[in-house]
Amino acid sequence: MLQPEPDAVADEPLVEALAFLRRRLAGDYTVDDFGFDAELTDHVLLPALRPLYERWFRVETIGMHHVPDTGGALIVANHSGTIPLDALMAAVALHDDHPAQRHLRMLGADLMFQLPVLGSLARKQGSTLACSPDAERLMSSGELVGVWPEGFKGIGKPFRDRYKLQRFGRGGFVSAALRTGVPIIPCSIVGAEETYPKLGDIKALARLFGAPYFPVTPMFPHLGPLGLIPLPSKWYIEFGEPICTEGLGASEADDPMLVFNLTDQVRETIQHTLYRLLSQRRNAFLG
Repeated sequence: MLQPEPDAVADEPLVEALAFLRRRLAGDYTVDDFGFDAELTDHVLLPALRPLYERWFRVETIGMHHVPDTGGALIVANHSGTIPLDALMAAVALHDDHPAQRHLRMLGADLMFQLPVLGSLARKQGSTLACSPDAERLMSSGELVGVWPEGFKGIGKPFRDRYKLQRFGRGGFVSAALRTGVPIIPCSIVGAEETYPKLGDIKALARLFGAPYFPVTPMFPHLGPLGLIPLPSKWYIEFGEPICTEGLGASEADDPMLVFNLTDQVRETIQHTLYRLLSQRRNAFLG
């Protein structure tokens, strides 16, 4: 069997990069109704995050077999870390470590899409507004949707409250899953809390910038831009056993007691998994 020449193998990345640029300049790529650009995500955005995922945070995934290879599903995860790197690392995990290389369509707050450049990139990466119609449409079309119900209460909580889940809202994500009949998959992320330990909050600056908080960490703002470098904590992302909603029916989505109970079940599952993972971890940075 003939082996490819070493020079030909070395040139493959360059050939692929040039082909990618040619397609972009010619407009030969597709974007869906939500602005998701799969080619840009696979060739630019995910590779940019991969060094953080593989070498800086050294992410290990557990329970990936609980995430289906095809069809809609709802990933529900805890939120933490001052800056929402946990959502980005979960997206890399589901693409790189899942056998079907699934794209995670994340639901985000209004503020994320109002940010210059970052808002546009979030759309291209597959994110959309955290509202039931968008979530239901994505899941009905077979997409893997991610939601972080704690919102800014989760990522903006002080370091002393690390790994203590905040309130999960009114359960809109559960109603969306019930209407579409997709499984709910609890996702527990350990490691994000230590990337930017939030020690304080400068409320006057937060109001000035229209932000939910302006954090003070051991590195920021004292070290300026250097303070934005996340600490190299060791991460674990565990995907729990799916909670089936198919047999409940869309009519149950309007039952407040059922929605509350399912929301609480998901929250308790994530919280208990966090405690278990933390009990098995020897050190926040060594694992």
